[in-house]
Amino acid sequence: MTKKIAILGASGYTGAELCRLIQTHSGMEIVALSGDRKAGQPMASVYPFLRSAGLPDLIRIEDVDFAGVDLAFCALPHVTSQNVIKDLPRDLKVVDLSADFRLRDPAEYAKWYGKSHDAQEMQGEAVYGLTEFYRDEIRTARLVAGTGCNAAIGQFAVRPLIAAGVIDLDEIILDLICGVSGAGRSLRENVLHAELSEGTNAYALGGSHRHLGEFDQEFSKVAGRKVEVQFTPHLAPFNRGVLATCYVKGDAAAIHAALRASYDAEVFIEVLPMGQAPSTHDVRGTNYCHIGVVADRRSGRAQVVAALDNLCKGSSGQAVQNANLMLGLEESAGLMGLGVFP
Repeated sequence: MTKKIAILGASGYTGAELCRLIQTHSGMEIVALSGDRKAGQPMASVYPFLRSAGLPDLIRIEDVDFAGVDLAFCALPHVTSQNVIKDLPRDLKVVDLSADFRLRDPAEYAKWYGKSHDAQEMQGEAVYGLTEFYRDEIRTARLVAGTGCNAAIGQFAVRPLIAAGVIDLDEIILDLICGVSGAGRSLRENVLHAELSEGTNAYALGGSHRHLGEFDQEFSKVAGRKVEVQFTPHLAPFNRGVLATCYVKGDAAAIHAALRASYDAEVFIEVLPMGQAPSTHDVRGTNYCHIGVVADRRSGRAQVVAALDNLCKGSSGQAVQNANLMLGLEESAGLMGLGVFP
């Protein structure tokens, strides 16, 4: 039976990406799209690339009829999302793409997002949406919190190494280059073409990036003790993708073997042959993450390089993967498409 889907916040990049993916999904049908600032407009006028998709028009959230809807994707900004989700029908399954339910500790949410959580009673209910590591919990969840794209790629590269005990936990450096779509669709001076093109810049320096809260939470949970990594993101003038270069202390061969063992049965994570490194070009528009390991010239050190599409595997594709599990569908349904190259 085809599952009925609503997308709240469909006028943003992740909402449009959800529409693109679900359009080819044999087990899902989009029956409602909300976009308050674009309410009353056809999706084709907001995103002409969806012109042939036959999607419903955008409406306000309060006008969505949830009767018969099996699952809602919430692609709204943080803070807005928690206040919408807490008022949704309790029998409705929800995948939240915002940051609102990623951190289990309300104090940590307040620390990283600068305000108290308005739906603290739901934080304990939410399952963290890193599918490859929380698959069983996601299957039975009502509310799944999608990860940040930076947090996802960093964990795909490093989490199995912490679990296997093959790296020094006090010497982990994550250096990420992020495409501009990760900044969202709102007009801001720093993402104007003239401000961003022909250059790149580091941002959120000194450990201020909010995805550090996810790294702290998840890496410390796996290690069984406090783990704090160094993390610097860079904004670059390409549309899609995140490339992570992770500097770790440990034997490169053991690191590669640990990654191969962790992901051997995973459809969407591919560990490249030793010495090869991935490119964002290779995963553009896909739900795949490619990981490579290169031995450093210094003995006992290695670079782990990972690439994924921030809008797909880092957000909307991950959300569909989680929804498939929640709805009892094949986990890979609607997500097996190859990338676009060049």
